Order: sequence, then C-alpha cells, then structure tokens
Amino acid sequence: MLVDSHAHLQFPQFDGDRREVIDRAADAGVCHAVIIGTDLTSSREAMELAEREGFHATVGFHPHVAAGVTEKALKELENLTAADRVVAVGEIGLDFFRDLSPRDSQVKAFHQQLEIAVERGLPAVIHSRNAHEDVAHVLGQYAEKLRGAVLHCYSGGIELARSYLDRGFYFSVSGQITYRGSEALRGTFRSIPIENILLETDAPYLAPQPVRGRRNEPCFLTHTARCLAELKKMRYDEVCRITSSNAARAFSMDLRDTDDRPQPGAG
Repeated sequence: MLVDSHAHLQFPQFDGDRREVIDRAADAGVCHAVIIGTDLTSSREAMELAEREGFHATVGFHPHVAAGVTEKALKELENLTAADRVVAVGEIGLDFFRDLSPRDSQVKAFHQQLEIAVERGLPAVIHSRNAHEDVAHVLGQYAEKLRGAVLHCYSGGIELARSYLDRGFYFSVSGQITYRGSEALRGTFRSIPIENILLETDAPYLAPQPVRGRRNEPCFLTHTARCLAELKKMRYDEVCRITSSNAARAFSMDLRDTDDRPQPGAG
C-alpha cells in the first residue's frame, strides 16, 4: 500500500474525472491520500472529499492567500480542525518566490496558523519556497509545543534537514526527485533517514519524469516510490511499507480503515 501524503484532489482540475482518478490510484496500490486545503473553500472541499472517500484532510491558508486572512477566517479555520477527518493544519508557510501576498502578511498568517495547530494539538504541513531560513526561524519558535510538522515537497538541503530531524519532523518527497536536473535533491534524500520520509504527488502539480507535463494524479506516486527505492537501495515494497507507516504516524491516521473505503468503480 502507498499513501499519497499531499494531494489536492478537490481542485477543479479533477472535476471531470475524480472518480476515475481515485479508482486508478487504488488499482496502482495508492490506497490512501491526505487531501490538502489551501483556503477556506478548498479546506471544506478537502474535508468533504475525505469523508466521502475514507481519506483524511488538512485545513489551512496557503501563503499565496495570506493577505486575505482575517480574524473571522482564522476562527472559521479553527472550527474546521474539529472535524474527525482533519489531521493537520496546512498547507501553511512562506513563499518568497512568487510573492503573491506581501511577505509581512505571509509571516503573520504563518504564526497565526501555527498557534491554531498548537492549540488544537495538530501537526502542520509546511510550504517553503525561497524562504527556507525564514520558515526555519518561525518554526523554531513553536517546535517545542507543536505536535509535529511535515516539510512538504522539501528542497531545503541536508544541513537544514538535520536541524528538522532533531525535532522529529518529516519530509515529503514529490515527483521532483525524478527530474533529470534534481541530483542535489536526490542527494539530500539519500541522507535523510527513510523513517522520516513521506511520499506525495502534490497533484495536480509536479508530475514525475515519466509523465512530466501531464496533470499529476495519485497513481503516478509509484514512479516517485521507485526512484526513492533506487536512491535508498531498498526494495520497492519496503519503501511502500515504511513511508505508509510514516504517514500514519505523522498524521495519527489509522490506515486500517482503508478496508472500508469504496472499491474501484463504486459510487
């Protein structure tokens, strides 16, 4: 079994064939997914999809929308965290590459949502792009109180990774690791212990090399898993087993309930 620890299957890119996408994932052995929210609407949709499919979800404001985060919106987000299928606050963090929200708004929203994660006893799913030092500085202020963190689509290098490892954080690896120009990233994940690695698609984005340029979806997670197995010199089935166990531990998920999920072609 494989777990896609970060997918946006509620996004409109899947509106035309969401059922088929989920069935293809199951046929490929991707039997569970964490559906990631990026604002209030997508967080609610993530929860609804998780409830319907037996998946889990996160709720949060992506740094791109930080400028529009109000106190009322934060309260609504905190209320969403009480849902049974919500396992983390995210995707939250800083994006100093696109700067779609002012940086001070991003930092403020990041702090506010980490405070919610601490208050609700939930881990955080962290977005960091061109902002690794700033993200590390903010996270450092919550590390002792935060239940945990997953560094989504990690690209921060091994030295920073070591400081996160000391805190017991997890690192999710996406299809980027399969790209021809990603040797530095592969080197980083060679050094990160397998016990701290999760697999993700970030669907519909970042399709792995064999299908690069196409809409990404969970069934393509097998390409990332095989690449990681080669890097770690491990059997594919061992990588599947360990990373799935890691995801269950990182998000406090009971994956045994996947047996009760709708079967391919149902619904």
